[in-house]
Amino acid sequence: MTETGTLTTPVRSPSAPPLLGGLGLFTVLLGAALPLIDFFIVNVALPTIGRDLNASEAVLELVVAGYGVSYAVLLVLGGRLGDLFGRRQLFLGGMAAFGLTSLACGLAPSAWTLVAARVAQGAASAAMLPQVLATIQAATAGTRRAKAMGLYGATAGLSMVAGQILGGLLVAADIAGTGWRAVFLVNVPVVLVGLVLAARAVPETRSQHPEPIDTSGTVLLALSLLTLLAPLTEGRAAGWPLWTWLSLALFPLLAAAFYFVERREDRAGRTPLVPPSLFALTSLRRGLIMIVPFSIGFSGFMFVIAVALQRGAGLGPVAAGLALAPMAVVFFVTSLCGPRLIARHGTRVVTAGGLIQAVGVALIALTAWRSWPDLGMWELLPGAAVAGAGQALQLPVLIRIVLSEVPAARAGVGSGVMATTQQSALAVGVATLGTLFLSLAPGHGMRDALVTTLLVQLAGVVLTTALSLRLPRTVG
Repeated sequence: MTETGTLTTPVRSPSAPPLLGGLGLFTVLLGAALPLIDFFIVNVALPTIGRDLNASEAVLELVVAGYGVSYAVLLVLGGRLGDLFGRRQLFLGGMAAFGLTSLACGLAPSAWTLVAARVAQGAASAAMLPQVLATIQAATAGTRRAKAMGLYGATAGLSMVAGQILGGLLVAADIAGTGWRAVFLVNVPVVLVGLVLAARAVPETRSQHPEPIDTSGTVLLALSLLTLLAPLTEGRAAGWPLWTWLSLALFPLLAAAFYFVERREDRAGRTPLVPPSLFALTSLRRGLIMIVPFSIGFSGFMFVIAVALQRGAGLGPVAAGLALAPMAVVFFVTSLCGPRLIARHGTRVVTAGGLIQAVGVALIALTAWRSWPDLGMWELLPGAAVAGAGQALQLPVLIRIVLSEVPAARAGVGSGVMATTQQSALAVGVATLGTLFLSLAPGHGMRDALVTTLLVQLAGVVLTTALSLRLPRTVG
């Protein structure tokens, strides 16, 4: 109170970071949801796209892979640019570009035009997404940050499941005769709302000591990821031509060159694109190791179940999408309980989540074995619900763990590394588990191919659960 009896207003230190309010948090989480939804939204639309644009299977795989590869390759650079030029500025630019490229996808007159627009859409996503986590890291603290990170993890997981459901609904609705085009055009009004909200509610943050872009590191990382992801995502559909094997052989050489160049820059006192010293953080290193098998299994499952339900069980896009609705609902509800469970039990919540997910995947495999081809939402409900609960106890916590010790000055590069790891693993999951399923189906039938793929995913869940025992017991 002042001497006149009026309340004083607390004055924030000029050096204190700007605050991210509730509306700002909602806006950046909306920006986080869009790229993840669009990675999965096309899964149930691919058959319709193929018929409408007369596209071969190889070109359809490029519709998925072109987006995923450009997205993964440019994520770290997107985070670094946000540190340098301002995260709000990059978020706004990336979101605007995402809206324009979504419009280009929705209006594409041919399959190859759609592929080109998807590559550009992936690049726009790479500019937008790293700014979300970096803004949360730089503009929140304490319990507020923990809550925001938990909501980000919940948004990420829910978006990946909801994308497939939304895709089925939009294709079937055939709004104004748009058919599959609606899965891209729906982004345009959402982006317009997001841009208005972001201009008002998202604070500007940037690194206090920005460094110039590491050109050699950027090129080497891009080439490394391209030589890994391009052949994995296109190899099966293209018949594994010579270029795929040469590309895979180049990957370890380019990855080693990238590491040595980055280590040299780090030791010279400069700031490389991905500082090797960042991996000295135990929480980041061990969290990333877990995110890889988790994401491979997650994306592989989503792709395979979409194909199996439509081509094998004969479901339409709506029924195929809604079959996963229980997983989405349970994921969302369980993720809201995550922060309290973490506060009480620490990272053992992740271990429990892995065990629960394993039970869910086993139930889905058993259901597929017994009930094929009569699979739908009700048949898959027990396994999907249990698996969703297990996933919700893992992904949000892992994201918090990875970034818990990253300093605010490196928030952009830290979030870029995390997002790149996750996105690369998502792309690898579709490529590897998808290839396994599609290779087995002609000779063994859809049921046996699906069950075998689910058992492989189950092995990955067991690996993730075992790795969780090495996580730090508490989360910062």
